[in-house]
Amino acid sequence: MTSTILGMLTLVIAGVMNASFPLPMKYTGRWAWENTWLAWTFFALILLPPILTVSTVPQLGQVYHASPAGILLEVIFFGAGWGVAQVFFGLAVDAIGIALTFSLVLGTSAAVGALVPLLKLHPERLNTPAGHGVLIGVALVIAGVLVCAIAGRQRENALNLHSGLKRNTTLGLMLAILCGFGASFVNFGLAFGAPLIHAARSFGANELNASNAVWMPLMLAGAVPNLLYCFWLLTKNRTGHQFRNGRASHWALAFAMAVLWLGSTLLYGVATVHLGAWGPILGWPLFMSLIVITASLIGMFTGEWRNSGALPLRIQWAGVSLLVLAVFILASTSRYFS
Repeated sequence: MTSTILGMLTLVIAGVMNASFPLPMKYTGRWAWENTWLAWTFFALILLPPILTVSTVPQLGQVYHASPAGILLEVIFFGAGWGVAQVFFGLAVDAIGIALTFSLVLGTSAAVGALVPLLKLHPERLNTPAGHGVLIGVALVIAGVLVCAIAGRQRENALNLHSGLKRNTTLGLMLAILCGFGASFVNFGLAFGAPLIHAARSFGANELNASNAVWMPLMLAGAVPNLLYCFWLLTKNRTGHQFRNGRASHWALAFAMAVLWLGSTLLYGVATVHLGAWGPILGWPLFMSLIVITASLIGMFTGEWRNSGALPLRIQWAGVSLLVLAVFILASTSRYFS
């Protein structure tokens, strides 16, 4: 099995895991959103990343000391920005559902996450077939996002008529799109945190685990906005006592969310290693496309589009198809990279 095929298979597993991670939240009914998200934040961003990094990256303190200070601060900045986006993601899922949120977030993220590293790391290739392919892909992503937004509007209009509820999804759509920009910061941290990865390898970390030197500061920084927002909601809504109401299964479900999400992120880092020097540019849009496909199926199976009628569903599939086409066009530009 070639390294490229292994990388693709790893991305498939990572995409399925990432798309599935919010699903347990549907079954934590004794908790408010902020209770579940706080438990997820603790497990996924505070507890597990340091354990994994310390156990897989030798001489971790020397790794950070030997790396340029600006790089570490850059990774921390990307983590904090991504943490804000994660708050938006949780709220968007709650407002407009898994399928639509994933389509908007990951479509936007696929475009931004591929274009920015290209402009920063390979600006001379913009006016080349590779650069043209990226620009075409970005245009298709924008079209796909707009189509998915229309599908969301149609779906909510149909559901409001069916249930008699009046819900405005404008805020949810805006949060999902903003989250898409912030979600790409994960890829920025990996792409621009390469000196940390090289330092980790020089101190004995193996090739597949070296990226953990990036994940730990990025995720710890990302935990801060999530913690602050959850604590604010717990105070505002007076829902802190609900932790006592939750069953042990609620904690287990939050831990399952953390394992699925963190596992998918670590596997993405492993896949970029297998895909070679252009891994972040090729791997990110492929990762996004696989998540969109899986999340859309989850949304269908969990009944998010029930009673919405045939037209909104057709529009959603049209938008997803545009996003999938866009990310594969972006991925195809990899053949032009040396």
